[in-house]
Amino acid sequence: MTVQQTIYICSDGVGETAEAVAQATMRQFGGDKVRIKRYAPVKDEDEIIQVVAEASQTGGFIAFTLVQPELREMMREEAMRRGVRAVDVLGPMMQAYIDTFNGMPKREPGLLHTLDDEYYRRIEAVEFAVKFDDGKDARGLLQAQVVLIGVSRTSKTPLSIYLAHKGVRVANYPLIPEVKPPAELLGSSGRLIVGLTMEASHMRMIRSERLKSMGLPQSASYATEKRIEEELAYARQVMETAGCRVIDVTRRSIEETAGIIMGWMNETG
Repeated sequence: MTVQQTIYICSDGVGETAEAVAQATMRQFGGDKVRIKRYAPVKDEDEIIQVVAEASQTGGFIAFTLVQPELREMMREEAMRRGVRAVDVLGPMMQAYIDTFNGMPKREPGLLHTLDDEYYRRIEAVEFAVKFDDGKDARGLLQAQVVLIGVSRTSKTPLSIYLAHKGVRVANYPLIPEVKPPAELLGSSGRLIVGLTMEASHMRMIRSERLKSMGLPQSASYATEKRIEEELAYARQVMETAGCRVIDVTRRSIEETAGIIMGWMNETG
């Protein structure tokens, strides 16, 4: 009988930090056959013994975020005793903070998800992104910190939601040649306007797949080369008029595009 390859997540909090790192690692290896099993919240040393024992039996390894020193030390000792690899996801970062800034950690599990002002700011940002998605209400273009503009299928909505989870108020507006942009788009209000564009050939492929998923004919003008070139040319004109920064998202992930935008926001304070 084949034992499934497993990465064990062990945390005295929620465990999302360690799992996110594990997921990112798996994507680098195409780890389709590897599963993640989470143990959280871990409260005592007996639970650590149980996790390590299971990892030893299955030949897996452990990624842990334990802020309690006694639990972290127990994990190290038990993993060493059983010959299990255990990766301390949070410890080295905490130690670097202590060594560099002379700070002392609170040693309270789950602080990432504390219901503080930052948490409520993210919730508000997500609600904002949903309310002002796809040009539903032009007033949002003046209230947003970031306004995303671009033609259909340039990832405006998923990018808006991703940035919202970072606490950024985002509104997005679709550029359509037949529809004149609202005055709110061009009015100055101290926000960052970002134009999203894409190579025509790549967009044609994406739109064709969209038509297929909706059961519509591939001959629809939405996915024709002529229509796409027309829309992109129109979008360039609007972006030039708005004086916005432009990102080509053809070969960029949502995370990468968001990182560029966050960097621009930091530049402007």
